[in-house]
Amino acid sequence: MQREEMVMDVRDIPKKTKWFILSLQHLFAMFGSTILVPFLTEMSQAAALVSSGLGTIAYLLITKGRIPAYLGSSFAFITPITLADAAYGMPGVMLGSFLAGVVYGIISLLIRALGTKWLTNILPPVVVGPIIIVIGLGLAPTAVDMAMNVEGEYSSTHFMVALVALAITIIATMFFKGFLSVIPILIGIIGGYVFAITQGIVDMEALNSHWNELANSESIGAFFATFFQAPDFIIPIRDYNPLEVLNWGIVAIMVPISLVTIAEHIGDQMVLSKVVERNFLEKPGLHRSIMGDGLATMIASFIGGPPNTTYGENIGVLAITRVFSVFVIGGAAVLAILFGFTTSVVLVIESIPSAVMGGVSILLFGIIASSGLRMLVDNQVDLGDKRNLIISSVILVLGIGGAYIQVTEELQIAGMALSAIVGVFLNLILPGKEKAYGNGNMFNTDEEMKSEETNKKMGA
Repeated sequence: MQREEMVMDVRDIPKKTKWFILSLQHLFAMFGSTILVPFLTEMSQAAALVSSGLGTIAYLLITKGRIPAYLGSSFAFITPITLADAAYGMPGVMLGSFLAGVVYGIISLLIRALGTKWLTNILPPVVVGPIIIVIGLGLAPTAVDMAMNVEGEYSSTHFMVALVALAITIIATMFFKGFLSVIPILIGIIGGYVFAITQGIVDMEALNSHWNELANSESIGAFFATFFQAPDFIIPIRDYNPLEVLNWGIVAIMVPISLVTIAEHIGDQMVLSKVVERNFLEKPGLHRSIMGDGLATMIASFIGGPPNTTYGENIGVLAITRVFSVFVIGGAAVLAILFGFTTSVVLVIESIPSAVMGGVSILLFGIIASSGLRMLVDNQVDLGDKRNLIISSVILVLGIGGAYIQVTEELQIAGMALSAIVGVFLNLILPGKEKAYGNGNMFNTDEEMKSEETNKKMGA
């Protein structure tokens, strides 16, 4: 089968006339999902955009400008952020995010020294798949509540807006072609927002006031002072003392999730390697990629943004456009930072009704859960086997049911974190460990990539 011709290689610099448009495509691809995470967790959307851009630039530097990956807000951390915020406040969330980034760094060093086999031993598909399902289905009540209710009361108008946003997102996903097919979330948000305006549920007061202020600016300096505004950053030392916030409860809530996102990260890197036809796990190396991801998360924790992760949406853009330039990715990162400081953009984001986000989230959270199911199917994991059935069943019920262990007054291991820990433990102690991988090879990264390289050299 003849492969599609590459338009731009990883290190190619685009022409100035095309650079902006190509980078804008990647910004649009990540935009809807990246602002949805802070929206759901009541964090600053502007700070999320800035941390996304800074994290991506840091990632490109760590990976020596050899991996065209964009990083945005991680959905896996939505529930842990909500729990940590309720128990310890947003400073606790930031400290927990930093510690999760530190875990990335530790695992990166271990991979460099020991390879990847030890990681796949503790995170086979039968463990990771059900945990991803827990992430999606655990968020389902949040999506439905946002879609149906206003301050706890049912609203038919809001639910109708949510259904319209959902319908537009589904139509965009199923029928749109080309670049539009990789930004259905953004299209759904825009379409739902426009419909919400017609239903009178969008508060335009802040936007109108801002635009009037811009129109009445007495000087260019006053105009730019109004047009640009620093996000609501949460900065350690200035806003809180990390040593006073630190406790085991934050560690228990936030850190275990990093193991799941690292497994997702490996999957993204393998897909990206296939799209670009380069073995990124070998050069510049999986250890560098994971280190870059962890550094991006730590940067986010220093300014009040959610943890970052590589984005499948942007991998989709690469596959469609065949433009692999890291300079295009870097341009998108710069645009994200500028958007975070642009008052008009921030106010538009803040004016989006929860019903619109709820409607889009119904599909998005379901897709997350389905991707966990797909991991089991793609790896041909046999759930008829008693061992696999036990591990997956326990993970699903503990995670979705909201089980928790109260270790001390401050330390609680709950929900997703508990299910991940129990799943890893069961996989390590139950006999027949080889069955946890199924008949697929998704996680046999070293062997699979080397095999593919060999086949290419032999002309297979």
